[in-house]
Amino acid sequence: MRAIIVANLKKPRLTNEIQSLIAFSQARIDCVGVDTDGTMALDDVVADVVLVFGGDGTLLSTARRLNGKQTPLMGVNFGRLGFLASFTPAEFRSHIDALLERKLPISCRQVIEASVLDSKLGVRASDAAAVTEKRKWHSTALNEAVVNAGAPFRMIELEIGADLDGGTEGGVRYFGDGVIVSTPSGSTAYNVAAGGPIISPNVEAMCVTPVCPHSLAFRPIVVSSQTVVQIAAKRVNSGTTLSCDGQASTRLTAGDVVIIRRSANDVQVIENPGAREWRTLAEKLHWAISPNYKR
Repeated sequence: MRAIIVANLKKPRLTNEIQSLIAFSQARIDCVGVDTDGTMALDDVVADVVLVFGGDGTLLSTARRLNGKQTPLMGVNFGRLGFLASFTPAEFRSHIDALLERKLPISCRQVIEASVLDSKLGVRASDAAAVTEKRKWHSTALNEAVVNAGAPFRMIELEIGADLDGGTEGGVRYFGDGVIVSTPSGSTAYNVAAGGPIISPNVEAMCVTPVCPHSLAFRPIVVSSQTVVQIAAKRVNSGTTLSCDGQASTRLTAGDVVIIRRSANDVQVIENPGAREWRTLAEKLHWAISPNYKR
């Protein structure tokens, strides 16, 4: 088995432990590359697996750098929560034989693609080829695409709709601090913090969640993964941005249209066979925890 190792060495107190895991892996797997500074062209290297030693953020950036290449990612968590990087260092060591024997489960995680166009172009959202040709910025997201109000932090005005095909009829005007479009994988991240629902990773869906809406009636909505979400910037701040997974971002100006659709390429993630979805939620988010009554 050939492996690429991507390691986040930016946390000094964890450097020795990560270096130890790198040495452990190199002694057992044919490591064709070790990337510790984020400069390796991952999509150019032939490998059977990418070992990600860091946290969910490291795995998210690694997934983007694959550029759609279907090489499975195995995340070993050195961060806080570890929803995507689901193995602890000890669990990675104990599952190394199962990895080499290709017995670990692999899930396909949904990815979304966000494109920014000028509304004056009149591009139809359903015309994927035209969107690709005319867009001035784009990125993919494994977790979420977020329009954030930004400085000077006044409410912004957006028009949000689904499957509008480039028009505005059927969209709704919205005032608030922004909007989140998340995948099921990202539903436990910014989405849940903003009041959105938790979506099981095996559900084919996206969630549209407003951020601090100036309306008590504007609630999060779950739509099909085949839905094309359109967000038109009507009135924005100088610092209003569109960001994908909190890592790739661009400024938005009035007249911009953001088109979000499912990407043609999923991300393959090697799953921890000992993890269980509801137990993970309970352990990491304290979901459904009972009140702590003091006597």
